[in-house]
Amino acid sequence: MADRPDAVGGGRLGYELVGHTAAPPEVVWPLVAEVEHWKEWSFLTHTFLRQPGAPDPNGVGAVRRLAVGPFGSTEEVVAFEPPRHLGYVARRGMPARHYRADVVLDPEGSGTRITWSGTMDPLVPGSGPLALAYARSFVRRFLSGLTRYADRRADGSPSTPG
Repeated sequence: MADRPDAVGGGRLGYELVGHTAAPPEVVWPLVAEVEHWKEWSFLTHTFLRQPGAPDPNGVGAVRRLAVGPFGSTEEVVAFEPPRHLGYVARRGMPARHYRADVVLDPEGSGTRITWSGTMDPLVPGSGPLALAYARSFVRRFLSGLTRYADRRADGSPSTPG
């Protein structure tokens, strides 16, 4: 898994993490696009669709809630291009303003390269490094759980939470 911090400019902070799985994009896409699947492969305890998008319920305009116990975030899907690209913005629950993340799935041989990137503005002046470390830590764990789970699906092993 590669980790590349980005200097976005204008005080914005960013990251890009890359993972690889033996599963093809068609297997990985529903795991990423359908929020109900997130608790199968991540450390999240609650994931649900608060408001459906249109025309796809998980598509643009969908509002999702993701939580670990009582702590969580509310996100809105802003990009939905099956089976390649999911983009979302945080509406609440992030220690930063204007948080946007994009998950891009690219075919790689018979598997998938997963690029998870994000940008944000610090909430409090000087808090940028902490906010970026927080976001990177969560996404690194998401990416690790997703790739392990997708690999198990690709090889026919029983899928258990990441």
